[in-house]
Amino acid sequence: MSSEEVAFLCRYLVTSGNIVGRIEMIGWSRYTLATTADVMEGKEHIHDNGILAMIERARGILKSVYGYDAFLPLQQEVIESVLGGRDCLAVMPTGGGKSLCYQIPAMMLEGLTLVVSPLIALMRDQVTQLTQHGVPAAVLNSSIPPETYRRNVDSIQQGKLDLLYVSPETLLKPQMQALLAPVPVSCLAIDEAHCISEWGHDFRPEYRQLAEVRSQMPQAVCVALTATATQRVRNDIKRSLGLEDSNEFVASFNRKNLLIRVVPKDKPLQVTMDLLRRYPNDPGIIYCATRSHVDELCAELGSRGFSVAPYHAGLPDGERDRNQDRFVRDQVQVIVATIAFGMGIDKSNVRFVLHHDLPRNIESYYQEIGRAGRDGMEAECVLLFSYGDVHKVRHLIAQKEGMEQRAANLQLAAMLSFAESEVCRRIPLLGYFGETFSEAHCSMCDNCLAGNLELSDITIPAQKFLSCVKRTGEGFGIRHIIEVLRGSRAQKVLRFRHDKLSTYGIGRDLSQKQWRQVARQLLHKGFMVQDPEVGFLTVTAQGWNVLRGMETVFGRLDIDDESEIEARENTQDQPSALHKELFEELRNVRRELADASNVPPYVILSDKTLAEMATHLPRTREAMLHIHGVGSIKLDQYGSVFLECINEYCR
Repeated sequence: MSSEEVAFLCRYLVTSGNIVGRIEMIGWSRYTLATTADVMEGKEHIHDNGILAMIERARGILKSVYGYDAFLPLQQEVIESVLGGRDCLAVMPTGGGKSLCYQIPAMMLEGLTLVVSPLIALMRDQVTQLTQHGVPAAVLNSSIPPETYRRNVDSIQQGKLDLLYVSPETLLKPQMQALLAPVPVSCLAIDEAHCISEWGHDFRPEYRQLAEVRSQMPQAVCVALTATATQRVRNDIKRSLGLEDSNEFVASFNRKNLLIRVVPKDKPLQVTMDLLRRYPNDPGIIYCATRSHVDELCAELGSRGFSVAPYHAGLPDGERDRNQDRFVRDQVQVIVATIAFGMGIDKSNVRFVLHHDLPRNIESYYQEIGRAGRDGMEAECVLLFSYGDVHKVRHLIAQKEGMEQRAANLQLAAMLSFAESEVCRRIPLLGYFGETFSEAHCSMCDNCLAGNLELSDITIPAQKFLSCVKRTGEGFGIRHIIEVLRGSRAQKVLRFRHDKLSTYGIGRDLSQKQWRQVARQLLHKGFMVQDPEVGFLTVTAQGWNVLRGMETVFGRLDIDDESEIEARENTQDQPSALHKELFEELRNVRRELADASNVPPYVILSDKTLAEMATHLPRTREAMLHIHGVGSIKLDQYGSVFLECINEYCR
């Protein structure tokens, strides 16, 4: 019986003079009346003491097991829904604490919580962390040894597990369904739920079949979770799983701790090395579009002394897994990877993500930058942008057909709108997911850091560029036009006799970088267009108005925000009172503990936790419990070791 139904019955009983005070009937003892007057006035008077008690218990688990003082936005609401037996959809950003929404209820509900995920690394990682917390959890997939698989099956049959992680492919196997048939499943958690939708960026047909599996577990509450989903994708998820429209929780997509920059891809290697030098001791991820690019960049950086390792599907399984493990354990600083990497890696201290190539859509970009700053500390996200990359993506899109091609073009258009934006980066980024960013400035993107710079009159450079496009016959791309303007003796310029044009050499006053800025702005403002397949430039009717002197062009030239970025160097949202020497000592202690336990360092404690220790210098067990991420379990496991290090430093 629902709370509303109980309230109605109570009003009837009170008005008939049959009841006041507490309802003691079977199954209703958790409901309490306020006063007869409140009931008569129709005020809210039914309190579900059972749910309230469970939420208090959940808060206790949050502190004792995870060491957190408060829930993140929407975590409590989702947990309440799961504990109350109400199916729901939760859309929360990467680092927003989705896993706790089913892990905490799993520790409280009778029966098994079944977690479906397509990410083997995530399943293995979460089981490792849960085991460290003393929570009985296991994974079943083809990556684990046969003896471990059999042991986990025994644990399932004996009812020893709180959580079981499986891939959709594993769950759909008849032998797995036979294994789970007699097992009381209390919760079905479907992670990466956007994979259900054909409108999502990572559609997987196996996910569509989960609705049938769910129908075989009618007693289990279902919670679907994802970090990236437009309204269309969310509707598709709910329709496929039969979730109520009303029970949807959508958190803000804004990751406030991420510094977002888009940088012209003029000197990509130099930009990459500068970024790595700004973070000499911190882990980062570099994303490339192809395997060959991964190998080339990794070799180049390695030859210059940087600690890097490659990751892509073309590597032997053993080497790929070994490189991932070295990165997770802080044994290599930077992983250079295709987009196959990072999904499910719960490494909390990634301080930067660099996109060496243009992502094909905003969902992928958002998920990939979501690998950074999961500990809540500041992290930097850099996208190298060039129209050459745009041509490559458009060429790939041209191989598609029908609706698939149309959807890919729309996704690319949204990506370009973000990359070419002159306003706060968060406006187009969050707007793609249907969220309005209401602040004028975020102070955490390149456009906002540049300040309210007045646009200058760039009509003369614009006329030079557009004139050169016309005089070369509108059959060339940006790079060639710039070479003509700057008087290059390149073979292609001479072969087409473009050194004889009136526009040859008239643009020596601007650098290549400045001319690329001019070109991007002319494209963005519609003064010229670029062929999606071959990259040729064409002047539009609006561009002709510029050439005739009928329209003025305002824009920016030579915007260089490196000084702003360097001013933030090594701060990473760390308190000014941070004792950096102690912080490094604590990281060394953590690495030794992690190696001894054969787990990644962040499983022991996060960088944010160590930074708080190195700032507040807790010297007793009681003081240590006030540090973010230190609960009673972690305190018992590792408190004495870190306290000894802090006390020695203070002495």
